[in-house]
Amino acid sequence: MDLVEILGLVLLGVFAGSLAAALGVGGGIIYVPVLVSIFGFTQLGAQGTSLAVIFATSIVGTVAHSRADRVIWKVVFVTGGFGVLFALGGARLALSMDEETLSKVFAIVMAVLAIRMARRAWTLRAESFLADGGRDSSG
Repeated sequence: MDLVEILGLVLLGVFAGSLAAALGVGGGIIYVPVLVSIFGFTQLGAQGTSLAVIFATSIVGTVAHSRADRVIWKVVFVTGGFGVLFALGGARLALSMDEETLSKVFAIVMAVLAIRMARRAWTLRAESFLADGGRDSSG
């Protein structure tokens, strides 16, 4: 690994970690596409690396939010428990797929999530506009 690649990976960690902690987005939304498109990782290599990085950074984020009393532990144990169980199946599924198919499935999931988030943002904006008496609050 050369210095430029190390610096690029450091910047990726800073960017993805900051977004994940500040906005609650999964780091994989950032890590996987960047590792594939910029650093030339295979889809499986990017996904595996992303999961390992997210494991470490999620511990730090969890501790910080827990100290602020912003973690609902009942939800963590139920959702996390089932998440761990089904992650095994998901990993096996990913490993059984060829890279091209896996990349396409990942892209479709990302596109669907982007569309859903955009629709939600537009709905919230419309609701805010109506609640404000129809006035534009942007200035």
